[in-house]
Amino acid sequence: MQFLWLFLKGIAMGAADVVPGVSGGTIAFVTGIYDTLLGSIRKVDAKAVKLLFSEGPAAAWRYINGTFLLVLGSGILVALLSLAKGLHYLLIHYPIWLWAFFFGLIIASVFHVGREITQWNPQRMVLLVLGALIAGGISAASPTSVEATPLIVFLAGSVAICAMILPGISGSFILLLMGLYEPILGALKSFDLAIMALFGAGAVIGLMSFSRFLTWLLAGWKEATFAVLTGFMVGSLVKVWPWKETLTTRINSKGETVPVNQMNVLPDMGTDLMLAILLMIAGAALVLGLEWIAARGNSEKNVKE
Repeated sequence: MQFLWLFLKGIAMGAADVVPGVSGGTIAFVTGIYDTLLGSIRKVDAKAVKLLFSEGPAAAWRYINGTFLLVLGSGILVALLSLAKGLHYLLIHYPIWLWAFFFGLIIASVFHVGREITQWNPQRMVLLVLGALIAGGISAASPTSVEATPLIVFLAGSVAICAMILPGISGSFILLLMGLYEPILGALKSFDLAIMALFGAGAVIGLMSFSRFLTWLLAGWKEATFAVLTGFMVGSLVKVWPWKETLTTRINSKGETVPVNQMNVLPDMGTDLMLAILLMIAGAALVLGLEWIAARGNSEKNVKE
């Protein structure tokens, strides 16, 4: 039963990371496995390799908490593969409604992460504005979809995976800013093993390389880090705005016509606008609901202690 619950937590994390605006790290916080996850990842180090050769695979497996990582990782992978097809379909056929839902997710996440900062001062405000300008600039400059070359896919995996262990920002969000959300989602949907292997290899390298840096960053500069992350999400709203006018298109390697340059426009009044607004509210409510669950869980834990 313990492994089943851990597997389900992995599914929840994977579902969160496939949706821009919801963080797998936040889900780990909510379900009480964040410290264990970060600690297990950090133990994949030289000592684990030494144990592998000196005492055997079983000792190394116990040292890195391998069963925990395997069960949780399996749940994450199942969620990524099962949700990709549905999201890809919605992106093609109902883009405004899906982006509206994402927009609501990110707006609520801005408030969620911003509340982690106990005291705002001029320095943190500058970091917030800087993060917003960087993300907004990337959002405005990057095309909606880029060619998923092997090197680009590998680098995308190494960068996006770092967001999985950061509360408040998802790997999909990073892919969205890089203009690679749709190509990677399409690869998952079609079960493109070549792209998945490249992305996975980049993810492993990125996770091993940056997990220690992120631990140090959050330990010593937590509020400054959250200020930048909050600004980053504010700036990303430029990219996620649902209503766009396509200026130029191109034909990708699969013969599909995809947009290259788009411009944000105001929505037309009508039923579609009302539904989009409702979906924004639903997205925001989802994040706020997760926050409420986390607060309630922490409260009950404190009472027991």
